Amino acid sequence: MRKGLIQVTDAFERIVHWSLALSCLLLCITGLGMMFHSLNFIGSIMGGLKSLKYVHNFTGVFFGVALYFTIRMWWREAGIFSMPEDLEWMKVAGGYLWHVDKVPEVGKYNPGQKAFFLAVAGCGLMMVLTGLIMWFPLSFPAGLVRWMFVLHALGFLTIFAFFFVHLYLGTIGSPGSLPAMLSGWVTRAWLKKQHPKWLKEMEHEGKLVVYGEEKASTGHGH
Repeated sequence: MRKGLIQVTDAFERIVHWSLALSCLLLCITGLGMMFHSLNFIGSIMGGLKSLKYVHNFTGVFFGVALYFTIRMWWREAGIFSMPEDLEWMKVAGGYLWHVDKVPEVGKYNPGQKAFFLAVAGCGLMMVLTGLIMWFPLSFPAGLVRWMFVLHALGFLTIFAFFFVHLYLGTIGSPGSLPAMLSGWVTRAWLKKQHPKWLKEMEHEGKLVVYGEEKASTGHGH
């Protein structure tokens, strides 16, 4: 690994991120296999529709645990908008949709990432709750249980859409982003471009973890 790289995520954060992402992807695939007759072949691959349902339900439990840690870990940084800087960033769409000479500086997560986090957190909780009621209808009124299927489908559509936007922006749309969730280390140049305010704050507080240095950088001499 190159000297001078900066750590932006630790091992636990990456494990939680990939646990949530992969379980979400498996839930989408198995859910589609149960929802559409034309995709029932997905169930055949897993040993039948009954097996497909078991895989879907127990993956949902795993997703729920990963979602709990996701919300607990990132709520403070990614779940709350900071005004007015986030509003200024939104006015220019972060420079993603058209050329912007100077994108307004925001914290560790920009408003787009915060919107994605809130969509996953909100819809994810709804999916877990509705999924549990669908799995264990107990003595709930039949009308209520039917509504759970509708809400479950709406949650799926929202997360599915955001998932692909997130995938694009984490790879092709923002080159250099993927290492943040693979190794946890990124270049200073990428961080200065994507999260300059956070970089300055971490340098000022002496909390920046730089590869090849025995202690966090204090920001002096940069």
